[in-house]
Amino acid sequence: MTTSTPTRTGARVCSILGIVFGAIAVFFFPIIFGLAGIVLGIVGYSMGDRALGKWAIAIAVVGTVLGFVLGYMAMSG
Repeated sequence: MTTSTPTRTGARVCSILGIVFGAIAVFFFPIIFGLAGIVLGIVGYSMGDRALGKWAIAIAVVGTVLGFVLGYMAMSG
């Protein structure tokens, strides 16, 4: 049985929440959810979850940009 340290678990939670917020940013309030996802990805990365933290940052950035593009297209067309 393996046990993970609380810091590692906290880093994993931050990274996963960053990915979730990045996905939500595509459809709802990209400036809020996207930035929250980026920040949580950075926190997860700095706390030790390097691989998932990088993915969270990337997904949140893409989700933010895509959310702005979709919002612009919905408002202009």
